[in-house]
Amino acid sequence: MNKKHLKIAPSILAGDFGHLADEAKRIEDSGADWLHLDIMDGNFVPNLTLGSKAVAAVNRATSMFLDVHIMVYHPFDYIEQMIESGADMLTFHFEATEDVEGMLKYIRKCNVKAGLSFRPETSMSMIPKYLNKCDMILLMTVSPGFGGQDFIPDVLDKIRFTRETCEKLNIRAGGITPEPGSADEKLPPFEIQVDGGINEETAKLCIEAGANVLVSGSYLFQFPDMAEGVNILRQAAD
Repeated sequence: MNKKHLKIAPSILAGDFGHLADEAKRIEDSGADWLHLDIMDGNFVPNLTLGSKAVAAVNRATSMFLDVHIMVYHPFDYIEQMIESGADMLTFHFEATEDVEGMLKYIRKCNVKAGLSFRPETSMSMIPKYLNKCDMILLMTVSPGFGGQDFIPDVLDKIRFTRETCEKLNIRAGGITPEPGSADEKLPPFEIQVDGGINEETAKLCIEAGANVLVSGSYLFQFPDMAEGVNILRQAAD
């Protein structure tokens, strides 16, 4: 993976919820590319976290690209409130709805990027049919719901499979398959995100497998100067 296409997205879930604006500024000052927010409903995953008002508060505190991951049942009910609160990318779970394509179309119709997430146990055979219908695939490298979990190595096979499929079908950023000779041929690679247990060692494994968007929470927030951790993750692409 070309280093210039790598994106680092610190997860504010690992920060201090009592000082969201300060944590957002800390992420922005680190030189990270995106700010990742996890929305959990206590049903789809056994945890309850941020809501739309918190997303709006973070949006007021930073000009960063807000990468919002909704781990909820009935995700359609969350689309408009999250977008109105400032989401630039809205990612929902394949396992949370029976109308995956309808969700992706509606999110894009609202002029934000649409991502599709898969739990570690979900078959990789479900991924290819959606690659040209979304802007990003998020492959969870832990069981969704809580930060600080151990990385699941088996997901590396899914990352490789997804990247190889993108290359085989010539799918670029935004799920676009360029016509020969078109300007779209210069688009960056399709975005494959990983989330969970990402540190210096696992980042390298994920990048080698084909991931180019790294979500990291506990690892990055342990650094007094988060920029140090962000730079270490960037170096994993070397």
